[in-house]
Amino acid sequence: MMDPSPPYEHLRVLTDHNGIFEHALLDAPRPDHGYCVDDVARALIVVARERQQTAELRKMASIYLRFLESAVRSDGLAHNRMSAAGEWSDEPAMGDWWGRLLWALGTIAVQRGDPWTRARALRTFRIAARERSTSLRTLAFAALGAAEIVRVRSDDHIARTLLREFVAAVPAPTDRTWLWPEPRLAYGNASIAEALIAAGHVLGDADAAARGLRMLEFLLSVETSDDRLSVTGTGGRGPGESGPLFDQQPIELAALADACARAYAVTADTAWLAPISLAWRWFTGLNDTGTAMFDELTGAGFDGLERDGRNENRGAESTLAALSTYQQAYRHSEVNTG
Repeated sequence: MMDPSPPYEHLRVLTDHNGIFEHALLDAPRPDHGYCVDDVARALIVVARERQQTAELRKMASIYLRFLESAVRSDGLAHNRMSAAGEWSDEPAMGDWWGRLLWALGTIAVQRGDPWTRARALRTFRIAARERSTSLRTLAFAALGAAEIVRVRSDDHIARTLLREFVAAVPAPTDRTWLWPEPRLAYGNASIAEALIAAGHVLGDADAAARGLRMLEFLLSVETSDDRLSVTGTGGRGPGESGPLFDQQPIELAALADACARAYAVTADTAWLAPISLAWRWFTGLNDTGTAMFDELTGAGFDGLERDGRNENRGAESTLAALSTYQQAYRHSEVNTG
């Protein structure tokens, strides 16, 4: 039986007054590696999703939102990396971090609670959304934030435009046996399918939603092995490549859990619940090496599943992926049993 909330102790340890440290050496933060927008955006989404809010979680959310606001320049370009001294160490540009930033801001912009916080998030979303990425994956992350806004504010022109452009940017598969819009799977794969499902749903584009569902079905068919998930490793996966691939990253399971939760929300088909459970069970040891990838006492996630075990470091990305997957598994276990 899962507790309603995962432990957030390690997340608290990684977080200071600026943001969340990107890397850890074992379970100790590495301040010398600084912070990045990618992880702060992930952290804001995880904290916002938590139904049992505490004063500490609200404080962390405030830190994360301030970090994201400060990353965005007036033309919509965004910094990604900040030093431990609190100074931006890169030039504003486009990249995955821009997409994840929009995803987090869209999530906060429509939350219940403080109207001022929602207004700040929406304002920053609209500034960043002036830009466009040519990367399908980056645009998918941004579309997930835009879909949250359109779900609540159906007439939001900026968010709707971003969604329409994303739908148009997803190429149709050219190979009947490789039903994916890219020649190889890379990272965060399920987010592309989820964004297409979400965009199609809120835009009333049934064809786009159906395409996203087919993509997700294909991805699960490729990444399921017997009774477990065996996700694409860091080297990617192309047609004809099978067998366990390493290093497997926790972000892949979090993306799958999110996408299947979205598919269930759109279709009400309970077939989408089982993969959410499998994604969480990957963290508890139902994976290709039978290795636990989550510290149930602190809420830390381990950095990668390797052929002979795991990477013992517990950085922000892996911890947030584990926490996010836990949240989805608990929420949908309630659906399954209730």
